[in-house]
Amino acid sequence: MFVCPLKFRRRLAAFVAMLGMMVGSLSAVEFDLRTLPAYRAKTASVHGVVRIHDTELSQHLVHLWQDRFLQLHPLVRYSEYTVPAWFSGLGADTADFAVAGRRAYRSDLKALEGIWGYPPLEIIVATGGFNLRKGNTPGAIIFVHKDNPLSGLAIEQLDGIFGAERTGGWEGTKWSTANARGPGKNIRTWGQLGLKGEWADKPIHVYGPPGLHAGGIGFFQRRVMGGSDRWAQGLAEYDDRAAMIQALSHDPYGIAYTGLSYATPEVKPIALAENEASPYVALTRETVTNRSYPLARPVYIYFAPDTPGGGPADPPVDLKVREFLRYILSRQGQEGVVREGDFLPLMAATVHARLHRLDEVGAMCPRFGE
Repeated sequence: MFVCPLKFRRRLAAFVAMLGMMVGSLSAVEFDLRTLPAYRAKTASVHGVVRIHDTELSQHLVHLWQDRFLQLHPLVRYSEYTVPAWFSGLGADTADFAVAGRRAYRSDLKALEGIWGYPPLEIIVATGGFNLRKGNTPGAIIFVHKDNPLSGLAIEQLDGIFGAERTGGWEGTKWSTANARGPGKNIRTWGQLGLKGEWADKPIHVYGPPGLHAGGIGFFQRRVMGGSDRWAQGLAEYDDRAAMIQALSHDPYGIAYTGLSYATPEVKPIALAENEASPYVALTRETVTNRSYPLARPVYIYFAPDTPGGGPADPPVDLKVREFLRYILSRQGQEGVVREGDFLPLMAATVHARLHRLDEVGAMCPRFGE
């Protein structure tokens, strides 16, 4: 009979406690949606077919929204496709909107700009959740070896660790020099982060997923590196995230970012701050829901203005699409997010801001943003 060594049992207990802190202990967090606006239709004549492209991860949530919206607007019908290439339906005019667990890549936006002459509209409808069984991720998690004394990092420090000097970065489809920086902000040793003694002169070994396909700028690059694709020299790329974390578990001087589901007892997550003067926030269900964790990931819907007779300067939104989106951003729509369980609902401030922009989108807002 195999007897688990005491040292391993202690590590396993600590790992289970860590996951409990992130997930289980906060399962009792109640989502108080009473401050969200109740859905009230702006018109009683909503009818026609709402065409949707979604993914397997979001399909169940979309069905909940559809069923409840249909009860309120019985003349509405749905055409739905669950496809990996969810963005293609917008360009081919086979979808009114697409549900996405990530922000659109630059190549996606460029393709639609080439067809329409302007980018799609974007709106946040939920936040990534903690359903590890489905591979859902609440955001980008920064891991270091369990023996690393570091407890927190600021976003600018992450840029210094993972990024490199650059002349600018991508903001949507536009190149911007606002995020340019020189080599003086590179962070290449643990001593530069304030670690003393034997750690002071040790190099930082950087681990990450492989570079995205041409034209793609991922969430981490946008949020941390200013839309740049200039990575630190020596980045160890792993397509297999489990293998990456396994390598990190044997490297006391390593650091990696990936999803929560890849955590092991040999690595630990790091708290994050917007800047070095801000409070450091650990990843928990609560901090992701209220978006205080800096690398929380939103769930987006992208959609196209209904352009006959209009254009980029005045892109009206189809009535049934507008009403469906208003429902999603209502108390009832966010109750659907809670019932479905794979994602986290939006806070009141986010909902009110998105509703306000949705109401103005016809004349004032050619594209949503975070």
